[in-house]
Amino acid sequence: MRKLVLVAAAGAALSLAACSEQTEDAAATTADEAAEDTAENLDATGEAIEAGAEEVAAETDEAAAEVEAEVEGETEAEAQAD
Repeated sequence: MRKLVLVAAAGAALSLAACSEQTEDAAATTADEAAEDTAENLDATGEAIEAGAEEVAAETDEAAAEVEAEVEGETEAEAQAD
């Protein structure tokens, strides 16, 4: 009877160890996937910021040319050429 209890306890311990290893592997996989998602999101955010900055720069140049043209009494094309 004691041997049966010891064998059952050993079997249960092995089952728990395997379950724990599976949980550990799943957690590592989840962490890796989260890191990949974060990197992709950072890349997309950087691209969006860059595109927005380029758009703002173009609009600023256009507004500056409009003001210069009005102040200097010239066309916007002439103002942009200066």
